[in-house]
Amino acid sequence: MNTQNKIAIIGGGSWATANIKMLADNTVEKEIFWWMRNADAVAHIREFKHNPNYLSSVEIKLPKHHISTDIKHVIGEANFIVLNVPAAFLKEALTGITAEDLKGKYMVSAIKGIVPDENQIIGEFLNQHYNIPFDHFLVLSGPCHAEEVALEKLSYLTIASGDPELAAHFAGLINTRYIQTIVSDDIYGTEWGAVLKNIYAVASGICHGIGYGDNFQAVLISNAIRELERFVAAVHPINRDIKESAYLGDLLVTAYSQFSRNRTFGNMIGKGYTVTSAQLEMNMIAEGYYAVNCLHQVNKQYKVAMPICEAVYAILYKKKAPVPQMQHLAGQLS
Repeated sequence: MNTQNKIAIIGGGSWATANIKMLADNTVEKEIFWWMRNADAVAHIREFKHNPNYLSSVEIKLPKHHISTDIKHVIGEANFIVLNVPAAFLKEALTGITAEDLKGKYMVSAIKGIVPDENQIIGEFLNQHYNIPFDHFLVLSGPCHAEEVALEKLSYLTIASGDPELAAHFAGLINTRYIQTIVSDDIYGTEWGAVLKNIYAVASGICHGIGYGDNFQAVLISNAIRELERFVAAVHPINRDIKESAYLGDLLVTAYSQFSRNRTFGNMIGKGYTVTSAQLEMNMIAEGYYAVNCLHQVNKQYKVAMPICEAVYAILYKKKAPVPQMQHLAGQLS
């Protein structure tokens, strides 16, 4: 394995900013490069060492010339490429990038979504469209919110790869006094778990918005983890413990946390916002909105019983009223 530690972060949002912070705070020698589309944000960070739009309290400890709007240049400089843009915009972000540009690179997905139109998780998309072998692919997952990384609250990350040595090496690049890492070989389960927990967080938010309390939420989430287990077992049947942090832990923090944008989005839908108005007010991407449509299409193949996901799909895409839809769902839970 090429252990040269040159890392490119692709994306300019809160999780990308948090990734920059944890990589910079880690003491292993490395070079960090950062691409974002927004030229004004790049100019601001170069001058003031803070992201003006996300986690503005985080000091950006990178050389000015390592921050750029030229994605081809940034990718060319690094051997680890951390993808950190919303899944819905990944294809757009990679416009002009070819399989040759990514040849020999280690691709790290910090994206918790499905590529629309393709209906593929990130590892599958990179493998089929950019010839990235699965042993050069890693998943960076939670349970972890960017806002708590910014506050340096103790957090845990899961790094999944089919190559345990590669996963352990990358984990060693992001460990800090406030970041603990867990290594896994389950790239499919970790990726799908990250996708599904966003949908369940939207469901949790909708239920809160229409007035359901903590008692119902506990039943909802206990059903959600079983639904998640059924689906990942159908997609990739291996021996996994669904109670591990990458699955249950990530679900819990996303469904309950005040920082969860998917829960916030769902809460607004439950209170009567339209999808468009909720998205505009948040000014952030709720991956669960896109993911539930993709999941609905993918599950036509697997036919797994997923009443929670189908309820969210019906509300967001069939424009069903949240209250009767969740009342119907409540009758299916156990």
